[in-house]
Amino acid sequence: MSQFGIQIHGTSNTKKFGNGKKKIKFRDKRKSEIGNYFSATKLADTKKESNVTKRVRRTGGRETTTLKAAAFANMLTKQGYKKIRIMNVTESRDNRNFARQNIITKGTIITTELGKAVVTNRPGREGSVNAKLVEG
Repeated sequence: MSQFGIQIHGTSNTKKFGNGKKKIKFRDKRKSEIGNYFSATKLADTKKESNVTKRVRRTGGRETTTLKAAAFANMLTKQGYKKIRIMNVTESRDNRNFARQNIITKGTIITTELGKAVVTNRPGREGSVNAKLVEG
């Protein structure tokens, strides 16, 4: 299965119990138990000049905002939070290919106007990018 597919986790159908007997699936997953697609928040094109969000329906009709493309980050500085332009994705702790594809996740190191910063939130879940400056 692709790394960007729906999250359907479960036990393997081919595994056996300790006594050699094959496992039999009790039931399939319900729709509420299946995860959603990976949002893959990208670095926004310079022409867009803003963050691109999308509304997603969650369990019970609750709606959340996912971030599809980000051009700005809320940067924590000594004076407080500032809205800073994201220049580039330097490295990602999740997957080194994410840095090449300019995908922003939690823990990703980004280059901004003020210097290097690390993303402190989950942009695909919260609809914004929060970051703090990296010393050094």
